[in-house]
Amino acid sequence: MKIPLNLTINGDTVELTVDANETLLHVLRNSASLQSVHRSCEEGECGACTVLVNNEPVNSCLVLAVSVQGASVMTAEGLVRNNEPHPIMKAFTDELGIQCGFCTPGMLMTAYALINRCEGSELTDEFIRKSLQGNLCRCTGYVNIVKAVKKAKQNKDAGYWW
Repeated sequence: MKIPLNLTINGDTVELTVDANETLLHVLRNSASLQSVHRSCEEGECGACTVLVNNEPVNSCLVLAVSVQGASVMTAEGLVRNNEPHPIMKAFTDELGIQCGFCTPGMLMTAYALINRCEGSELTDEFIRKSLQGNLCRCTGYVNIVKAVKKAKQNKDAGYWW
């Protein structure tokens, strides 16, 4: 059964027709052609498909697309403005928080939501690690990822954020 779906993706209003059992992951990758939303475990264990729905991180592989009717969805593509990467992306690059890059889009989205949620408070290594525990990385050991999140938070506190 096909169902009309209206939502905002990375600031753009989108009208799609989706199958009733189609996941948000599938819709974002195949109907909206957003390749940063990675398909991996499809069980909500790895975080590679993490996107923000109404500013909250979700595993898009576990969310039925029809359940986000009218919502605002943000993917890693939404962190780029006028071909300029968001400061959180720059922090991940500067601190070498990226290796193979497969986990990076989901990690970025979770970290972005974390930093926005923790306005005015300091982020400890332990708190960052706990907050990112739903995003698995096989390459980095998380040390540089934690450094990147801290740098991005410092940048936001200094007004370097959008």
